[in-house]
Formats: sequence, structure tokens, C-alpha cells
Amino acid sequence: MTVPHADQPIVVSGAPRGAADAGVVLLHGRGATAQGVTNLAAPLYRHGVTFFAPEAERSRWYPYAFDQPRERNEPHLSGALARVDAALSRARDAGLPAERVLLFGFSQGACLACEYAARHPRRFGGVVALSGGLLGPVIQSDEHAGSLEDTPVFLGVGADDDRVPVARVRDTAEAFEALDADVTTTVYDGVGHEVTDDEFDRANALLNGILAG
Repeated sequence: MTVPHADQPIVVSGAPRGAADAGVVLLHGRGATAQGVTNLAAPLYRHGVTFFAPEAERSRWYPYAFDQPRERNEPHLSGALARVDAALSRARDAGLPAERVLLFGFSQGACLACEYAARHPRRFGGVVALSGGLLGPVIQSDEHAGSLEDTPVFLGVGADDDRVPVARVRDTAEAFEALDADVTTTVYDGVGHEVTDDEFDRANALLNGILAG
């Protein structure tokens, strides 16, 4: 059986191989594309940063809502996590270990970034999850094992987001704190399920921290 997403491309842009000091893995939302999230991330572009954007099959990482039982979203979820791993492998091949890579996702992509980091805890350059959180009906802070080793994590969500409840984002923050992450959570009034300029400012600050390290 073909693994979902396995034959989809990874769009690479920004600094060429050998000239990058930091990387960003960009994870698009449902109904979007790798090129679309690459365009969305334009405010993050700067000298010395390479971007790796895997594409989801049929523009969705998994078929059902993020708060459904995880097994209901299989085998798509496992295939999606494997594509995040493949993007990080491309970064390593370019001389960028995980601690110099920012995981950045919006909506379904944010859920995927959270799920990958929680399942593969280690020091990352950072995690930015906008309008998303960990998957499953209920999240418990002791559900995952390991340490994110003070990885900075930024979680942003609209107070009136009609797809991602604020409570899920706060539960995700607790789970990351239990994994030794340095978590910042911001709830924005009146933005719905959208990305804000302030969220890009937070992501830029994390990226600057990687470049300065």
C-alpha cells in the first residue's frame, strides 16, 4: 500500500545549500499547498535561511478533524509525520541540525508541527504553531515522554477561532511544558482563524535567536 503523502514534493527556497545558518520547515493548512505556505511565510525571509515546505496529498494532511481519535486519521497522519521527518532530513543534508530549524505551521500544519515535536522530543530551534494544537479527543500533559530541552515554543490562536478552541491550545501548552519546552501562548481578540502580524513578529524573534546562536 502506498504511504499517504510519500510521493509529494518538498519545495525548497531561500538560502542555497552551504550558505544557510538556519532552516524553517513550513507546514501548510488544509486546502493549501507547499507553495502557498512558502508565500505566506514571506515575512520570515532573510539572508542565511533555507525553507523546506512539504506538500500534502490532496492538500490535506489528514481527513478528519484534529480532535477526532488519532487512529481515525490514519494512515494519513503517520504519512504526514514522515514528511516532516523527510523535511528535517533535507535540512540536515544542508548542514542544519534540528536545533537550527524552526518548525512553523498554520491550522492543520500547526497541529502537525505540535504532534511531531511531542512525538520526537529533542532540542529544536523552535516551534511556531498558529491556530492549531496537539491531536486527539483529549490531551494530557503526561501523555508524551522525553524532553524538548528548553525549545522555545510559540502558540497563537484567535479568541474567536471557530475551528480550534483556545482550551485545546492551552492544553497543548501544558503538554509542551511537561516536555521541558519554553512555551509562550498568546490569544488574539477578533482575528478568527487567521495569521496576525504579531505572530510573524514572534516567529521572526525565534528565527533571529537561531541565527544569533
